[in-house]
Amino acid sequence: MSGTTRDPGPTEPRKLKRSFGLLTVLGSILVIAGIVGLVYTGVATLTSMLLFGWLLLIGGLVGLVHAVQSRGSDYFWLAVVVAALNIAAGIVVIRHPTGSAETLTLFAALLFLTGGLFRLMGSLVVRGPQFGWMLFQGAVGLVLGILVLANWPESSRYVLGLFFSLALLFDGLGLIAIGVGGRRIVELVTEPGDPDGPRTF
Repeated sequence: MSGTTRDPGPTEPRKLKRSFGLLTVLGSILVIAGIVGLVYTGVATLTSMLLFGWLLLIGGLVGLVHAVQSRGSDYFWLAVVVAALNIAAGIVVIRHPTGSAETLTLFAALLFLTGGLFRLMGSLVVRGPQFGWMLFQGAVGLVLGILVLANWPESSRYVLGLFFSLALLFDGLGLIAIGVGGRRIVELVTEPGDPDGPRTF
């Protein structure tokens, strides 16, 4: 009895290449958004604050619904309090993005300052194999904290937007690298003479 084998065709390599292509496109969009944000840091700061506020608000509402659904549990009131705090914080950030940016910038500067100071002290005390790198990180954090604090609250207009834009830029570059690298791997592992190969792409 002769059997027939089903030819799967090039659908799987196509799907993989399409997925990696979408990652490349998404990465390109993030890179463009990051570059625009670096040019217009003030707009990027307000955008990041509004996005942060809406995330807090939506997360608080979702947490409140989840708490109501599990109202018989032991952590019901804790979940309600956390959800209410998230909702209140989201509303405050959305209604007062400039003031919220000033507060978060001050908090970030203090984190840079204390983190840089602890890294400097730790690197000088321990003097381990990563001494130079720890010393450099501590010095950079300390300088950043001092610069932001010295120009606060004016620095709040661009610091968060700068960080937000840099995050978009580097995330976008990472997605582009994954997308391009993934497409090349698919092309390499699929032999050119294989009927299921990527010759039709």
